[in-house]
Amino acid sequence: MARKKCNRYSGIGGQAVLEGIMMKNKDHYAVAVRKPNGEIEVELEHFQGTLHGNKLKDIPFVRGIFNFIDSLILGTKALNYSVSFYEDEDEQETKLDKALNKMSGGNGEKILTTLVTVISIVLAVGVFILLPYFISSFFDGFIRNRSLMTIIEGVIRIVIFVLYVWGISAMRDIKRLYGYHGAEHKCINCIERGRPLTVPNVMKSSRLHKRCGTSFLFFVFFVSIILFFFIQVDNTLEKVVLRVLLLPVVAGISYEIIRLAGRSDNLLVRILSAPGMWIQRMTTKEPDESMAEVAIAAVEAVFDWKQYLYENFGYEVEETPAERADRLGDD
Repeated sequence: MARKKCNRYSGIGGQAVLEGIMMKNKDHYAVAVRKPNGEIEVELEHFQGTLHGNKLKDIPFVRGIFNFIDSLILGTKALNYSVSFYEDEDEQETKLDKALNKMSGGNGEKILTTLVTVISIVLAVGVFILLPYFISSFFDGFIRNRSLMTIIEGVIRIVIFVLYVWGISAMRDIKRLYGYHGAEHKCINCIERGRPLTVPNVMKSSRLHKRCGTSFLFFVFFVSIILFFFIQVDNTLEKVVLRVLLLPVVAGISYEIIRLAGRSDNLLVRILSAPGMWIQRMTTKEPDESMAEVAIAAVEAVFDWKQYLYENFGYEVEETPAERADRLGDD
């Protein structure tokens, strides 16, 4: 059967971690890390999320809030796992670790992960939501038009984000992280374009993807401009509180947009996705083949891409001699 050329939604997603990649498919995720000795270590785990089985997770504009929280929790957990391979082996357990483990009955790591997630959210809100508002407030004496002030605040927010992304990209470790980020996208694009998941095919695939978290953040900024354009108050304290309280609404709307972008390729979706795709040129770098190998290992741990290609593109991928030997248990 002839191979179809259109993209097909796969449902898998992930993120880059230290010298590795996390890939998630439904309730399973895998973290593949290139260890200091060059070997690839893969951990496969089950992750049901904060509201597993709750009908709230199926409600449009509500599910995005909890998906965003879950992604932060899982992302932090995967990052901590990857970092563990590069910590000093002689490093002793700190007093804080001992105290948390004692108080929580051995769940100190979970508590620390939660604390890091909460602190990350607070810092992000402060830098990307509240700081742009206070900077834009300096223009109050010159600009009396509320709508124009809302647009100026939104532009400042986007500029701060772009400068942040550009600034950290100069760091060596971040450059490698962006390389793994590119490998993650290339793997997903390779599969969704109907190509067998091999290193050569991954390397020639695009490093940009419409369902990327970078694009999600851009949609958050864009939606916040529109929302604050129509919902306005006079008191400064009310403005600050309103921006914080409406964040779940903004996240919920943004999630639905990026969800649509991952399943559609019409002109409107391409236009809406274009700015986020442009920013991805900074948050992703072209990976080397060793990074592609790690990404493939993460995908194969949670996703049967051969079955996916057969079901969505109508052709079977031939088994390699190495795969046949592994299946049969041959030496």
